[in-house]
Amino acid sequence: MKLKDLADRLGLSQTTVSRALNGYPEVKEATRQRVVEAARKFDYRPNVSARRLATGTAGAIGAVLQTDRNLLLDPHYVEFLAGLGERLAEDEIDIVLSPARGSDETVSYRRIAGGRRVDALVLSSPLVEDRRIALLNDLGIPFVLHGRTKSPLPHAWLDIDNEGGFRHATKHLLDLGHRRIALINGSARYTYAADRERGFRAALGERGLAADDRFIGEGHMTDEVGYRLAEGFLALRPRPTAFLVSSMMMALGAYRAIRTAGLQVARDVSVIAHDDVFPFLKPERLLPPMSTTRSSIRAAGTRAAELAIDLLTGRSPGSIHELWPVDLVIRGSTGPAPARVRPAEA
Repeated sequence: MKLKDLADRLGLSQTTVSRALNGYPEVKEATRQRVVEAARKFDYRPNVSARRLATGTAGAIGAVLQTDRNLLLDPHYVEFLAGLGERLAEDEIDIVLSPARGSDETVSYRRIAGGRRVDALVLSSPLVEDRRIALLNDLGIPFVLHGRTKSPLPHAWLDIDNEGGFRHATKHLLDLGHRRIALINGSARYTYAADRERGFRAALGERGLAADDRFIGEGHMTDEVGYRLAEGFLALRPRPTAFLVSSMMMALGAYRAIRTAGLQVARDVSVIAHDDVFPFLKPERLLPPMSTTRSSIRAAGTRAAELAIDLLTGRSPGSIHELWPVDLVIRGSTGPAPARVRPAEA
């Protein structure tokens, strides 16, 4: 069905139908609803190119992809993109991924701004000091930040309470009697990792304890990095009796390291990991089931898409600040601190 056919069926002009479908405010709500319902009934699909010409928009949301980080193999990033794409598809908005060489994304953002290929951007993995905020404000591109940074410039952001979640998890381990707790974290230059370490240290400090820097490690959130860090911690004397881990992927490596050392998860070393609710990796199906701080990264992607759309409809970036709580789910990987440590394990 063409636009003219739909307009003829409704007894309206093509201009009115087009404006109703594109959300122009001068179209009465009753008329807009009538047009939308008819379009749905007759399965009318507007010509995307024509709609973009009529509205002066690109019809796309962009993201910059660092080619040296293999992000398309990162389950966290893929899940976030899946949530983003699902929501944007509802409004027939595309995702444009622009590659960036190395860690400097400046050239990519300037190219995006000059080409007007996207209407807004979604940024991920913010650094504690993130230069992208000032750059995009200067370029005048609307954007939503998934995470937070220290920049005082007004910008829209969505984040989870990493500090509060890890403080709560650390307190739980302390309540179980653990005093030697190791933190297996992402790189501290990223805000989420810095916040998690802050929450970890704060919980210890509230009990009059100081974090042992020998028990704090960071790196890429992979199984292998989790294994190597956990292996190193378990070789220390005295060894830790609990691990707090920044991702499920790292925690799989920690599980492996504990078993390789001849120890048992929960009995000898308790484990709590951050769980991004992956459909292919469920903590309750591990042996033993893994205790987690839980927050869905796919849901965050969906919400980031909604907030980007809000920006494009006139919402102020400074009014978009969402901090989501993090749940603590206790399963079988946490238990009381060992009453005593056998000499071979000390």
